[in-house]
Amino acid sequence: MLLLMLFLISPWAMANQADYRLGAGDRIQIKVYGESDLSFDELFITSTGQFEYPYIGRITAINKTTRELTEQITRELKGDYLVDPKVMVSILSFRKIYVNGEVKKPGGYEYQPGLTIDKAIALAGGFTDRAARSKISVTNNTTGNDTLKARLSNKVQPGDIITIEESFF
Repeated sequence: MLLLMLFLISPWAMANQADYRLGAGDRIQIKVYGESDLSFDELFITSTGQFEYPYIGRITAINKTTRELTEQITRELKGDYLVDPKVMVSILSFRKIYVNGEVKKPGGYEYQPGLTIDKAIALAGGFTDRAARSKISVTNNTTGNDTLKARLSNKVQPGDIITIEESFF
């Protein structure tokens, strides 16, 4: 049963990862088949969004998909360095979302594709007894815009800050 669930979930998760834009705080893995010197088990994307890569130099990963990054590395390695490089870029871990206010365990939690506000609250241990369930705001990390009175079914983006206000009654 568990294998069936993983089989059904995996294509959906992979499709969402394909559209995912890398950002500061993500951890990626780069593998070049047959080239251990060009492979990295783990790279942390810093706030600059850049990293140094052998023979190529500085690469900007921020706001690119893993596919776009794979294509860039393949293109830049091809010719002078390798005849037909086989490159794979994968996400090891996503940057965090933050849940603050009236939840049992406020803090940062790793983003997951398909994450909604209600699931993020569940990660944070659920509402406290004083939580105002109708007063939830989300601050988008990219734009800085606040969404007041967000619904529990709203999607969460990487880096978002979810705040649950205190109820007066």
